[in-house]
Amino acid sequence: MEKRAAFIMKLKPGCEAEYTRRHNAIWPELKELLSTSVYDYSIFLHRESLTLFAFQKLKGDGGSQDLGTDPIVRRWWDYMADLMEVNPDNSPVSIPLEEVFHME
Repeated sequence: MEKRAAFIMKLKPGCEAEYTRRHNAIWPELKELLSTSVYDYSIFLHRESLTLFAFQKLKGDGGSQDLGTDPIVRRWWDYMADLMEVNPDNSPVSIPLEEVFHME
């Protein structure tokens, strides 16, 4: 069975364009690291609420949310912290979502 993960995060007002710009220029070393556990990753924006919806297809049991001890991920969190709601360690505040339906 294919494993999937979804979660939401929040942007700060006025940061939509910069968030998109930074992700369009994702660091190659971060993309390579993410590819070790995630093979399909999309982030969608609900503009009215500034809610980001992230969806991942996973290679194993872990996803991007499990890479928080890696220095590359920690640098990315620091780089993105001015744009979104974050925890004290600059990790994004992310709320996992429960899958309640999937159609193949």
